[in-house]
Amino acid sequence: MEGFTRRYNVHILVYYELYGDMYRAIAREKELKKWKRAWKLNLIESVNPEWRDLWEDISGDG
Repeated sequence: MEGFTRRYNVHILVYYELYGDMYRAIAREKELKKWKRAWKLNLIESVNPEWRDLWEDISGDG
């Protein structure tokens, strides 16, 4: 599929946040896009220090 994952060769999901409201989710995404890379890495490592693929957690395949 074309888009971000193909362009940047992304293969695993290491972080996600769930929102019941699409507008809040979009606002959060815009907020995170402004963060420095180091802040994003710290956020990921605070909840997923092994950088485990979390796709199975949300897809129901696990």
